[in-house]
Amino acid sequence: MNNPLFHHWSEIKYLKDLVSNPLIEVGEYSYYSGYYGNQNFENGCVRYLWGDIESRKLFNPIKQFGWKLDKLMIGNYVCIASGAVILMGGNHNHHPEWITVYPFAEQIEQSYEPKGDTVIQSDAWIGMNAMIMPGVTIGEGAIVAAGSVVSKDVPPYTIVGGNPAKEIRKRFRESEIDMLLEMRWFDWDRSWVEKAIPLLSSSSIERLYAFYKQEVVGG
Repeated sequence: MNNPLFHHWSEIKYLKDLVSNPLIEVGEYSYYSGYYGNQNFENGCVRYLWGDIESRKLFNPIKQFGWKLDKLMIGNYVCIASGAVILMGGNHNHHPEWITVYPFAEQIEQSYEPKGDTVIQSDAWIGMNAMIMPGVTIGEGAIVAAGSVVSKDVPPYTIVGGNPAKEIRKRFRESEIDMLLEMRWFDWDRSWVEKAIPLLSSSSIERLYAFYKQEVVGG
């Protein structure tokens, strides 16, 4: 059975309209395409993150244990496909260096170790059934191929794939990436983005840069 939130595979949901967990920060126009998933974004794509309605009823690790909980931070214009999994901080109580990896309740307070915030920067694309491990940063404009397991940071405008995910190639030349990192089009006012859509939907970074210098910087 497909996700009842979605009526067709082409339908998307903006994360701003889905997210209520205080540990998830979401930018503008980022979306989840969850038709082929069986759970919603917060309880299916994002996993083991305290702060949803039910976990807040059960316990409060911040007040009870003094834990500093990891956050999920998602930029603007991020695309997340069905089946993607973002693993978060609720599962850091298994210690491979201890004799047992079993999380005895009596040791939970002492055993928790934060992994750091998970960050998916603007204009990144997370492919279907990809898995993002805790504490990873996905750089601006990066692409994570379908089915990949990402355990290390991904540089901006880089395509990675596999398990563990490895760099396949850069999307653009280094000089072009430098221009994109300078422009940060995804942080522009929406009116500028709409004017630049034909350029954003092309391969001409030089023309977009000229638009940026004339209209955004000089306008």
